[in-house]
Amino acid sequence: MRIFLGFAVAAACWSGLAHAEAAPGPAPRAPVAANATLEQRVLAEINYVRAHPRDYADELRHYRSLFRGRLVYEPGDSIPLATNEGTSAVDEAIAWLDRQAPLAPLAPGSVLAAAALDHARAQGPRGLTGHVSTDGASPGDRVRRRGGDIYVGETISYGYDRPDQVVRAFIVDDGVPDRGHRELIFDPEFHFAGVGCGMHARFRYLCVVDYAGTVNGAPDFASPIRQRPAAPSRARTRRATYQGIASNSDDYDDAPDLTPEPGETIVYEEVVEEIG
Repeated sequence: MRIFLGFAVAAACWSGLAHAEAAPGPAPRAPVAANATLEQRVLAEINYVRAHPRDYADELRHYRSLFRGRLVYEPGDSIPLATNEGTSAVDEAIAWLDRQAPLAPLAPGSVLAAAALDHARAQGPRGLTGHVSTDGASPGDRVRRRGGDIYVGETISYGYDRPDQVVRAFIVDDGVPDRGHRELIFDPEFHFAGVGCGMHARFRYLCVVDYAGTVNGAPDFASPIRQRPAAPSRARTRRATYQGIASNSDDYDDAPDLTPEPGETIVYEEVVEEIG
């Protein structure tokens, strides 16, 4: 069986007095170049969700229709995906998005992207997980090494190589009680992001997303939140799922040894925020 770990919009309908008018369709996605990288596509998908939360909720309504119990049968996928919460997590995400005000898109930050890619490249070949590097560096430390500062947030997905799946898992946040991934994506204090993706020895793929209020993670002195020194916080949430069993913890320990059986895929994700 393929194992899924979720990370993780109402259309207006009205009629005129004389003629019924069709409901407006969803906002179109901005064109993405055919040769765009996975990192660019992930950021584009994040920005679409931030700018059009209600339209994205409608997409989740369609996604919900693909569930049979806790299993998801996506078109073209012969193996279903097992979720923790089934449709309840999707329903909660839809209701949340329906209330969410649109936010401005996140601009790409080259320093953030370099730090994210550094982490992806360090973890991938060795099959590592987590937000702390082998030398003890936190996300903020990695951004600082690239010339930035520590005022950053970070989410990591393991097991996905499609931008729609990466972002949908962050938004639905299946199995994460505080929906920490979604909260980071919709943090109004963040204005920049950098993405780094690669192959992973254990989970096949990983994508690291670093967020900041400034282009390089430096404090934004226009915001009281950014004026205070922030000690690195522990990971807000982390979880892993294997054969329908979910675990949550608030530490940086490595992920459980989730060795897939032949034909299985394991998806694992983490989130951390270092803005104090």
